[in-house]
Amino acid sequence: MTAALVKTEIRGRVGLATLDRPKALNALSNEVIGELAKALREFDADEAVGAIVLTGSEKAFAAGADIAAMQPWSYADVYSQDYLGHDWESLRRIRKPIIAAVSGYALGGGCELAMLCDFIIAAENARFGQPEINLGIIPGFGGTQRLVRAIGKAKAMDMILTGRMITAAEAELAGLVSRVVPVDRLLDDALETAALIASKSLPSVMMAKECINRAFETPLDEGLLFERRNFHALFATEDQKEGMAAFLGKRSPEFKNR
Repeated sequence: MTAALVKTEIRGRVGLATLDRPKALNALSNEVIGELAKALREFDADEAVGAIVLTGSEKAFAAGADIAAMQPWSYADVYSQDYLGHDWESLRRIRKPIIAAVSGYALGGGCELAMLCDFIIAAENARFGQPEINLGIIPGFGGTQRLVRAIGKAKAMDMILTGRMITAAEAELAGLVSRVVPVDRLLDDALETAALIASKSLPSVMMAKECINRAFETPLDEGLLFERRNFHALFATEDQKEGMAAFLGKRSPEFKNR
């Protein structure tokens, strides 16, 4: 049997997935993404899990795709196997929040994988980039789409056309990451944040995630209607009654996630 490429564990109500190809700086492949998709689907289906953290090593979250494997491939090769396609797209369908805890390099597919998560917490040593232009190709898994939405056209053009890396501080200033923390605090901070999210009402959390993602994909009018209907729907949950009763009673709510 081959060693797992993605390690998983559950800490409280948080599922933790760790990319584990240290010698390859967690380079991505169909096998890695397949294992990751399976792990995230299992967390998504587990009622005991309320939020997910995805991380790599201190040196690299994921330093891109496996270039040595890709170099001799033809168009027919990548097209016929839908390289990184099917399972990659399935990650979008995970309903529970996913936090990317990024230390070291998040380059190419690694940067795209981090952006596929719901938000990014970066260590001070994190470096982000889409260097595919240096290889005679372009980003192929959301880099030209999600990066523009995250940091704007000018900044995305700069990064993608030059292939330059940006620091964690620049990424935070541009809006790519939600916060920057010391390297030795990264995992603890991400797990604490995920635990805080997991302590909320799960239906509310999942609906909030859906509504925010819808803002990237629809015109404003449609997004506002989607938000309002989900707001209305939450009044059918027990957690809405408990949350408001707890507020009025000046106590902490005891959510049942229903």
